[in-house]
Amino acid sequence: YDSLTLAFSLETDLTGKKLVDVGSGAGFPSIPLKIAFPQLQVSIVDSLNKRIKFIETVTEKLGLAEVSAYHDRAEDFGQNKAFRGQFDLATARAVARLSVLSEYCLPLVKKDGLFVAMKAAKADEEIADAKKAIATLGGKFSQDMALELPGQAGERHLLVIEKRKETPNKYPRKAGLPNKKPIQ
Repeated sequence: YDSLTLAFSLETDLTGKKLVDVGSGAGFPSIPLKIAFPQLQVSIVDSLNKRIKFIETVTEKLGLAEVSAYHDRAEDFGQNKAFRGQFDLATARAVARLSVLSEYCLPLVKKDGLFVAMKAAKADEEIADAKKAIATLGGKFSQDMALELPGQAGERHLLVIEKRKETPNKYPRKAGLPNKKPIQ
């Protein structure tokens, strides 16, 4: 549900675009987006190899092409020149606070690309707390799309950040540092 809402709400044609899903867990939203948009090129990054193996099994069983799963920390992945600034869209769901997620994801996004964070409650607080980090990393907050999930599952927010300029090379910082000392 979140995945399709994301794609259609952004009114973005995802065909042929490159998406990176950071801290994907079981593959949400990347796997549903890939199913809905088969031409989407998907890269999934997670720090737990057990999750990556699960995602590889799922993509193989579903016959999904152009899905790559990487066992890596977001901080290291974002400093890898093969991936930095290579994606049209980055997604993350409940991995960390928005200021930290921005440091994980914005370095991976191309200029004029989008970073979409999926959040539950207190999205407005997170947006306010992350404004400096977003600006420092080359982004600009664009919109908060509030969604009411079916079956009284509660409200969720898709926080959309536009990548306006290149992220300074020092970001993301070394593993663990963004979470311990968020950009304030």
